Amino acid sequence: MRKYIAKRCLQLIPILLGITFLSFLLTNAGASDVVSQMESNTGTVMSEEEKQKLREELGLDKPLVQQYALWLSGVLTGDMGVSFVSKRPVFSTFLEKLPATIYLTVTSVLLTVFISIPLGVLAAVRQNKFTDYLIRFLSFIGNSMPNFFVSLLLIYFFSLKLNLLPVMGNAAGWKSVILPTLTLALAMASKYTRQVRATVLEELNKDYVQGARARGVGERRILYFSVLKSAMLTIVTLLALSVGSLLGGTAIVESIFMWDGVGKMAVDAITMRDYPVIQAYVIWMAVIYVCVNLVTDILYHYLDPRIRLGWEGA
Repeated sequence: MRKYIAKRCLQLIPILLGITFLSFLLTNAGASDVVSQMESNTGTVMSEEEKQKLREELGLDKPLVQQYALWLSGVLTGDMGVSFVSKRPVFSTFLEKLPATIYLTVTSVLLTVFISIPLGVLAAVRQNKFTDYLIRFLSFIGNSMPNFFVSLLLIYFFSLKLNLLPVMGNAAGWKSVILPTLTLALAMASKYTRQVRATVLEELNKDYVQGARARGVGERRILYFSVLKSAMLTIVTLLALSVGSLLGGTAIVESIFMWDGVGKMAVDAITMRDYPVIQAYVIWMAVIYVCVNLVTDILYHYLDPRIRLGWEGA
């Protein structure tokens, strides 16, 4: 097992390097003059001599490959540069925004699990009955509505009409996270409920289930100890995708609710052409998805004996 993990970690190193290089190349290739953009954002007027001096201080007068090498060496030592807008270190700014995104991710994933797995299993067990049709109908509607529309509906009913929850921000404690969590969880649960249903139905039609029924094993025991265990691979994959996308920051939802997280930070950085912050966000997204895929592969290794035995045989 240790060899498998070590091999997977070594395979991820060139992937991360490639992502960082491409993101740095594309950011700089598509960027306008950084110094002129800084001048526009701050509302100051600089002479050409001041602009040239600032370019030298930022290392913008060096070749692109050398800029990348300097930037990468800084990233490896925890120095992601300084924001063009706030003039603050990017790494410390990023760490300030991260807890809010992690908090929103945890609450959204937990609510998604509590909704999608029971409803998906119930729809599969009650296949082609009223309960199944109702769950599939509701999941279809939930999956059809975009996040921004769901968020506006929730704000209208719970904040404006009922006056129960704050509209935006995260200063009201646990009440602040309810609306963005519902917005994210409803969309994900609607999609994952149908996938859990399909996976459970596929398992229920397999020969080992028919054999267990022929031996007199109870339906609940088959469902809980055999079917759900086999369906865990699909559930783990869904959760991994959700965690990766949520930790990257849901830009639309965080911007609507003014949730001061990583996604909102990225939107503000793109708007203000704050390239060091954008590059830090790209690195974060790459690391998150690489780590999530690694954890998913390890869980596969434990959950599916076929994968484990196939790798050991190879």
